[in-house]
Amino acid sequence: MADLPTAAAAMMPTMIEPASPSSKTPVQLVTVDDNHDGQRIDNFLFGQLKGVPRTLVYRILRKGEVRVNKGRAKPEHKLAAGDVVRIPPLHIPEPDAPAKASGNLLEVLESRILFEDQYLIAINKPAGLAVHGGSGIRLGLIEALRQMRPQEKMLELVHRLDRDTSGCMLIAKRRSALTALHEDLRAGRVDKRYLALVYGRWPARIKDVKVSLLKNEVASVVRVSDAGKSAHTGFTIKQQFTDYTLLEVKPYTGRTHQIRVHAKHAGHSLVCDEKYSDAEKNAVAKTQGFKRLCLHAASLVFTHPISQEKLHITAELPEDIAVPLQKLETKN
Repeated sequence: MADLPTAAAAMMPTMIEPASPSSKTPVQLVTVDDNHDGQRIDNFLFGQLKGVPRTLVYRILRKGEVRVNKGRAKPEHKLAAGDVVRIPPLHIPEPDAPAKASGNLLEVLESRILFEDQYLIAINKPAGLAVHGGSGIRLGLIEALRQMRPQEKMLELVHRLDRDTSGCMLIAKRRSALTALHEDLRAGRVDKRYLALVYGRWPARIKDVKVSLLKNEVASVVRVSDAGKSAHTGFTIKQQFTDYTLLEVKPYTGRTHQIRVHAKHAGHSLVCDEKYSDAEKNAVAKTQGFKRLCLHAASLVFTHPISQEKLHITAELPEDIAVPLQKLETKN
């Protein structure tokens, strides 16, 4: 297998693309069907307005330019089948064709498939590869997989990982599998476990963090706030070092940056977390060989949506974390 730094380099765009031409859309009146019953209006708009920046979607919602049954709607408003959504005229950039994945990247991804049948793919995502294109990224995991499996009529992400997080991911090949797995995720029937390296000595008494999280959609950062959504993360100490702790982490909810913000709230942010950790600590960690966010999706346990077989998918801690970890002094 190609080493991860080489693989990641093959995945990353190496030049800034020129601005895409845009076209202005007419006013749209869209009737909500059964497939979108209960969906939040912001997520509904993301699906309707492919290529439109998320910031613009939230702006038109905030200004009241989007109407549901002739009334204003907040981003968290849930739609019902039969609702009529008015989408205002927008300048939408012409979508760029996805970048062609290199042969090296496709080989790396092929070697990292953990499970595959006619309904699902489980893959060990490399760090540095976004799960999908957009916002200046022309090639993500899903675009590369579609090029790798051109015979598949459908390939869709079941869930997401941050760009700098490695590990287990599920991709659905059939709509029935996608729908069933989404329901299992919402019901908490998918057991997700991560390995996280944090700064300092994690206290054994902190086994759970339950604080609400609020996302700033414009800045793409998350903070602890009573005004946010409830969130719950379990933490178990795997190994302690002089200046670090390796944790097994179980997120009971699926909020953006949940593990990272809950770890910071507990006083022990993740190693090399550029958003939530101290820059000086990150600089020291990099001299010890840690070059990226030390968060890895280590396992998924779930019921196959069609066969009902219990599946246990695992991905070993990658070398870019495991090798420098082996050089650390353990805590007595």
